[in-house]
Amino acid sequence: MPHPPSDPAGRQLARTFRALAALLAVAVLAPAAAAQLRLATWNISNYAGGRDLDLRNAIYAVYNGRSMAPDVFTTQEFTSSAAVAAFLAILNSAPGSPGDWAAAPFIDGPDTDSAFFYRTTRVTYLGTTIVALGSSDLNNQPRNTYRYDIRLLGYLAPSASLGIYSVHFKAQGGTNDAGRRLVEAQRIRDNAQGIDTNGPGSGLPAGFLFLLAGDTNIQTSSEAAYAELVGSQPDNSGRFFDPINSPGVWNNNFAFRFIHTQDPAGAGGMDDRHDQVLIAGALRDQSALDYIGSPTLPYSTTTWNDPNHSYRAWGNDGTSFNLTLTTAGNSMVGPSIAQSLINACAGSGHLPVFLDFRVPGTLGPTPATIDVGTLPLNATASVTLTIANDADTSLWTEAGVSDLLYSLATSGDLATAPGPFAEPATPGPNQHQIAIDTASPGPVTGLVTITSNDPDEPVRLVAVTGQVVAPPACPADVNADGLVTTADVSAFLSAWFASISAGTLQGDFNADGVVTTGDVTSFLQAWFNAIAAGGC
Repeated sequence: MPHPPSDPAGRQLARTFRALAALLAVAVLAPAAAAQLRLATWNISNYAGGRDLDLRNAIYAVYNGRSMAPDVFTTQEFTSSAAVAAFLAILNSAPGSPGDWAAAPFIDGPDTDSAFFYRTTRVTYLGTTIVALGSSDLNNQPRNTYRYDIRLLGYLAPSASLGIYSVHFKAQGGTNDAGRRLVEAQRIRDNAQGIDTNGPGSGLPAGFLFLLAGDTNIQTSSEAAYAELVGSQPDNSGRFFDPINSPGVWNNNFAFRFIHTQDPAGAGGMDDRHDQVLIAGALRDQSALDYIGSPTLPYSTTTWNDPNHSYRAWGNDGTSFNLTLTTAGNSMVGPSIAQSLINACAGSGHLPVFLDFRVPGTLGPTPATIDVGTLPLNATASVTLTIANDADTSLWTEAGVSDLLYSLATSGDLATAPGPFAEPATPGPNQHQIAIDTASPGPVTGLVTITSNDPDEPVRLVAVTGQVVAPPACPADVNADGLVTTADVSAFLSAWFASISAGTLQGDFNADGVVTTGDVTSFLQAWFNAIAAGGC
């Protein structure tokens, strides 16, 4: 019969501490440089350069242990490549910055444009796609839609890759504003389904995950453009979800005061949730690369510091409804960062939004083949298979790595508990006993198939080999030369020490399924009995 994996109390305690650490990371919003992957989006209001001190302070200053400090940054309303270069210099020179920022090439389209920045020690930039072209046509979207493709550093699979749609939808007012937003939403939804919306090869690559970030200029979840993005359709492969599950009429609605982003500096005050991040369903299923939070729960209506979500409208502590962003007494960011956010808006504009992701677990090394050596007929026999989560905790921390989820299947002479199992990134692997059938003499053959959520290697095979032999007529004649001599003592001890070293059962003389000093005692008794009897 198969044996369950060992999971001592210390391993369970480690899991508990890891879960508490993850909740604490959400609750206190520690700087992203310390853990996880943080994505931010910000419409910086017609940015042509400058605002250096305020931008440095808004992005990297720390208040009560909290900082925006993103790893990936999608921005809107940039006017030129010079503006991108200026902002990149700000990111790399800010006190507290790791100085590892790079920028995607700037594309100059109609009106202002998106710009994309990323930390080279966290992600690999794969390229930019123009999803749709904007124009002044009143039946078209006003600005280009861009998709920025990245991959987590240290991973290779498409499922560790993100297509990030940076958006700046048509503003409220004017002719056909809702229709122009709908057109853009339709093109994004199609592109996320892999449809080539702007020429061959422009669709989202197969297997990529995706999200949308930016200024939607949408005031209610009932608007057609929003319904296009988040609504169920016959092909749901391009569907987006609100990670904080907060539908409703956001405009001028006190209930949503903690997630309003516009306007922190203008006369109208904070009264709209224009800026959002929407995510693919696969980023909310808690299986690999995932949003840190509880995406089925709505955002709190009583506090900005919602422990169920890493999503934040940075700077909005909920005290600014229909007012300029609170500075003195701002409980989220304090007065200095709050004032810098106001100044960075250049008189009117938006707050940034960010959220955190946990990176996928990875399957640690396992042998391609395990040779159990020679096993006695009808012995109780098994071999240990060790499963570890090998994700880079020095880069992401334990709290920033998803559990390795896996199951086991066996064939041939093998059997084990199938699972499913979960292995966190805490020290100490899971150990599984693979039972071996020794009922018949002959070769041991079988495969253990490990199926996991490791994006780079979802299936791995481990072969188990060996030989089941019937007990010899004279057990003390270990070297099978027909004599019982001291050479048999040497042969047994050699096999016994080899078993101890390699974890095999060659030295299991008493056939109890383990190699211990009891096997030495059993052998010596048989050897002395044979010597006393004058041989076998």
